[in-house]
Amino acid sequence: MILPNKSVILSMTQKATFLKNTKKCPHLAIPIGDPSGIGIEIILKALKDPSVTENCQGTIIGSKSLLTQTYQKLPDRSILADPEDLNILDIPLESGTLNNIFLGKGNAASGEASFIYLQEAISRTLMGEFQGIVTAPIAKQLWKIAGYDYPGQTEVLANRAGVKEYGMMFVGQSPYTGWMLRTLLATTHIPLAKVSSTLTSELMSLKLHILIESLNNDFGIKNPKIIISGLNPHSGENGQLGTEEQEWLEPWLKEKQAQYPEITLKGFIPPDTMWVKPAQAWYGNCEVSSEELADAYLALYHDQGLIPVKLMAFDQAVNTTIGLPFIRTSPDHGTAFDIAGKGIANANSMKSALKLASELVLKKNNIKKNQPA
Repeated sequence: MILPNKSVILSMTQKATFLKNTKKCPHLAIPIGDPSGIGIEIILKALKDPSVTENCQGTIIGSKSLLTQTYQKLPDRSILADPEDLNILDIPLESGTLNNIFLGKGNAASGEASFIYLQEAISRTLMGEFQGIVTAPIAKQLWKIAGYDYPGQTEVLANRAGVKEYGMMFVGQSPYTGWMLRTLLATTHIPLAKVSSTLTSELMSLKLHILIESLNNDFGIKNPKIIISGLNPHSGENGQLGTEEQEWLEPWLKEKQAQYPEITLKGFIPPDTMWVKPAQAWYGNCEVSSEELADAYLALYHDQGLIPVKLMAFDQAVNTTIGLPFIRTSPDHGTAFDIAGKGIANANSMKSALKLASELVLKKNNIKKNQPA
């Protein structure tokens, strides 16, 4: 239900489309992220694409005046959806905040606005108004300048949803072969020096559990195969290059395989070779058997997982928060203040984020329908 102090602005055409599609299409909240970045541009480009809009009903959450200003400043409007034809939940900002937001120049005001937009999206999704959230990029440092000390949007979403078990998974479908890459990070936004001390058997067990649950509940994969990376070069090489694998990771893996006998767990694969077969499956430049691939990959720290993912799928990969009571996806890139307003931002990852969110909502609903009462 729309609150009285906010308004959804709809054209007559969009009203008709909304009424037609509400029951059969997932309804997604799309907060615009940092309004000084490329968020508005990639949203307008994505919503211009019929392959995106035919399968979901999206409501943009942001300030309509900023959407309109950005639309008018972009050089080629033929590739943009007109804000006048879109569902927009117009979020009022204090004049001191609104008047200090400038395209391409992120600051405390734009950080403040992006936090407000996200909070509104979460509140309405938790109330049942939306079935998922597709977030545009924010700048973490500007949140801190604005007084919001969170590592990122993922942590805010989990906190508001009251969830302690959650994870950052990156999903991408190859445009060359159609193969689906899924990569979960065991640790995320922490210094490299803290990775070894942060990784514990308890943390690994939690990440593995939510990965299995997501593969089952979100993707319908009942008996998945999961490949897990080693921590050290060559997975420690029998203790010569690090001892974590020998001391506790290998015993942990044996324990988990016994706990989940229906699931295939393979580890610990040396980090420098684990991504060879996925890359071959992604690009299709040689034959790779299904036995050589996995339904998901578990990387132990941020760059170990994201360097290969972004090399393969920078324009296709989608950041997916698993463990939440609703679907959340996001493009796999940042605010790109340096190109904001130039009309050259690539919207492929935003398109993929919207498509994946829609697919996951539908799959989740179908799985629930087919579960015994």
